[in-house]
Amino acid sequence: MRKIIFAAAVATGALSLAACSQQTEKKTGEAMDSAAADAQANADSAGETVDSAATAAGDAVKGVADTAAKAATDAKNAAEADIQGESTTKAAAD
Repeated sequence: MRKIIFAAAVATGALSLAACSQQTEKKTGEAMDSAAADAQANADSAGETVDSAATAAGDAVKGVADTAAKAATDAKNAAEADIQGESTTKAAAD
């Protein structure tokens, strides 16, 4: 009688362990899928941040270049106006 009860207990334990193992495997798979989705979302966000930063940097460089070009043109017109004895407006028109 003891052997039958012991065998039943062992069998119940083995079935519980097998069921637990399947649940653990399922939950582990779900956790891995979730982690992969999070990593993809973070990578996408990082890419968008880098793209935005690059665009902002490009816009800033263009602004500085435009300002420098205007300053150079103004200096050229002022020098021409001074040399030719005319207004900077007339020098710019030449």
